[in-house]
Amino acid sequence: MEKVPQAGYPIEGLEIAGFNRSNIFKNIMLPFKLLKSLRQARNILRRFQPDAVVGVGGYASFPILRKAQKMGIPTLIQEQNSYAGKSNKILGRKANVICVGYEGMESFFPADKILYTGNPVRGSITQSAVTKDEAMRHFGLMMGKPTVFAVGGSLGAKSINEALLPHLADFVNKDIQLIWQTGKLYYETAKSAAAPYATHVKVFDFINVMDFAYKAADTLISRAGALAIAEICVAAKPVIFVPYPFAAEDHQTKNAESLVHKNAALLIPDARRAPGWPTKH
Repeated sequence: MEKVPQAGYPIEGLEIAGFNRSNIFKNIMLPFKLLKSLRQARNILRRFQPDAVVGVGGYASFPILRKAQKMGIPTLIQEQNSYAGKSNKILGRKANVICVGYEGMESFFPADKILYTGNPVRGSITQSAVTKDEAMRHFGLMMGKPTVFAVGGSLGAKSINEALLPHLADFVNKDIQLIWQTGKLYYETAKSAAAPYATHVKVFDFINVMDFAYKAADTLISRAGALAIAEICVAAKPVIFVPYPFAAEDHQTKNAESLVHKNAALLIPDARRAPGWPTKH
């Protein structure tokens, strides 16, 4: 709701929420929210009169695609993950086309509807002409020193941040540089902790020029969202994945394993970095 308008596109929100797996009682209002969101979706479709509707999965796209299918409007699903979510599995039964980012998705969708497209990556990354020198200067880094880029998505990753925090001095001692995207919530804590190591550790709450970060980095530490993986593959960088353990159906682990099994990445379960958290692996 923040980034889309910033990119110059109008957006309309639906009053819908995902199924809460950790506290079943918080789902009491879910049926009412679903009914309301379906009414909102119908009104949007009648007003906008689309020729087709595209959904990229998750509870947010379920009402609009469900209502479009009932209204006879062609629908296309883009399943980004290697393990299909519940919404897409339901919607896939009546979708016209299902675009997938991973092989072997016939176990979730009708084979005759699947189109293996891979996942979309921004042109700013696929067509980037930034040089290593430009990228290093942008972040205030020194050429010739090993550089790690740690990123937990736009909101940051709590366990990755907490795992890095006690080791900042090690980056200086080993003469390794760190580009650290923390997310807004952890930024002030990280910035304060990194102040004594500012020559080697560069802290950001959010990075808009990801092509610069990928070009500067020799290796990455990252969550394993489908689009993050697609970008890392395009950037062709070695990566250590720390999948978010509470993603629906644990799909981030399955995403990461698709590269690990091809010897293209390493995987560290989140529980190994945050022993107090519930273990899912």
